[in-house]
Amino acid sequence: MDAVTTGTDPVLEVRDLTVEFGATEAVSGVGFALAAGESLGIVGESGSGKSTTALALLRMLPVGGRITGGSVLLDGRDLAALPEPALREVRGRRIAMIFQDPMSSLNPVLTIGRQLDEALRAHGADRRAARTARAAELLDLVGIPDAAQRLRDHPHQFSGGQRQRIMIALALAGDPDVLVADEPTTALDPTVQQQILRLLERINRERGTALVLISHDLGVIAQTCRRILVMHQGRVVEHGRTEDVLTRPEHPYTERLLAAVPRLDAPSEAAAHTTPDGAPLLTVSGLRKAYGPRRRPVTALDGVDLVLRPGETLGLVGESGSGKSTLARALVRAHAPSAGEIRYRGEDLAASRAARREIQMVFQDPYSSLNPRMTVGQILAEPLIAHGLGDRSQRAARVAELLAQVGLDPAAADRHPRAFSGGQRQRIGIARALAPGPSVLICDEPVSALDVSVQAQVLDLLTRLQRELGLAILFIAHDLAVVRQVSHRIAVMHRGRIVETGPADRVVTDPQDPYTAGLLAAVPHLTTRSTA
Repeated sequence: MDAVTTGTDPVLEVRDLTVEFGATEAVSGVGFALAAGESLGIVGESGSGKSTTALALLRMLPVGGRITGGSVLLDGRDLAALPEPALREVRGRRIAMIFQDPMSSLNPVLTIGRQLDEALRAHGADRRAARTARAAELLDLVGIPDAAQRLRDHPHQFSGGQRQRIMIALALAGDPDVLVADEPTTALDPTVQQQILRLLERINRERGTALVLISHDLGVIAQTCRRILVMHQGRVVEHGRTEDVLTRPEHPYTERLLAAVPRLDAPSEAAAHTTPDGAPLLTVSGLRKAYGPRRRPVTALDGVDLVLRPGETLGLVGESGSGKSTLARALVRAHAPSAGEIRYRGEDLAASRAARREIQMVFQDPYSSLNPRMTVGQILAEPLIAHGLGDRSQRAARVAELLAQVGLDPAAADRHPRAFSGGQRQRIGIARALAPGPSVLICDEPVSALDVSVQAQVLDLLTRLQRELGLAILFIAHDLAVVRQVSHRIAVMHRGRIVETGPADRVVTDPQDPYTAGLLAAVPHLTTRSTA
């Protein structure tokens, strides 16, 4: 495909780029051009070739991947043909990358200062004092408070948003002309996500750094990028100005992507179908949880009150560190509360023998929560064995039933998790939670890492299962549009407290607490900024 033209001399021009893994063509004929100070968003489903394209720009493809056609021109110099020594001079200095997961990209045993120092040395800074001053300057540039002092801290001492800022600082160490950001805000809550996007916009605007932003969140692209490139099955199916692509899509695939995006202004689908009533299944009263030494404890939960009824979905939202996941773990008895009580069907949770099988959890990352050495059949049979349910043949029949229930072929029981896509692995995670026949599902960010079309499929699956099985669901997420779509009621957490609870539509359209209003204001919309 011909490169997207910008009207000015491009700093980066990709022509007919083709990437293969073995005999599989992962990227085919991709082309675009990017001028200094421009921003381009690349969108598409998982497996569409977005990240492969990004890695190919810097010749950082994983083992087995190779560029088999086309060119990547940086100021006219073809990176695809450069020898490795020359490429090392360009990578980081002229074109740099921000990766998706900062915790796995940062070295946990080295201080942030040491890691920045290594990057600066690699880019030619030879005086130690100058490198230390520049490292502090970079942290300050990306908005880390007390930058000089924090150079001595390790990655685990920073929040998720701060770690992403450090990744940006590392990418800026060589003062590159092109910055490639691969899903830099995927796991971040709306307010932190907005801060990171504003930082990238400021770098793009003030420093003239060309930005390639890869995301499955069309709202993020709409708010950040002037142009969009839509990929499907390794090819570019549509490109153009952001406003034009979002309001007048020309390709059916783009139309399907846009139709799958949850919208904050759409009323709750859950509330339109059912109105849960009856005695509560779960009642949480005055729940507190503190960590650390008694003299200086860190309070994660501070007097939480909640009620969950049969057939109800209660959405739980809040920033990272607000206590959402701590509450989820307390409900499945992974953490013992410091004070307060949790009752299941009126009985103290700690004393309820039924609660262990009646309350099950669906985790955020299905790959890390599924044992890679076990087959899917063994994974699904494990909770049945743990709860003493059925003999060998009955468990095999139950595994087949569970796979069919979540839309997978029962024959998949003999395969391992690595053989499945992200959406399929999440279906396996849901099937495992359903195995012992629970009445309550605790879903902790179950769709945050999925693209919009797969996310829609998983949400539809949860909704269907709830109606068929009468499940009560506590749905934890940072995406307020998703939460409104699936929830009957929404509870908002802030610093370990529930600051607002109410019907989903009312909380979104008429928030009573300033914190809720702030969360809603930070949600990216499919309305674009000026693309002039």
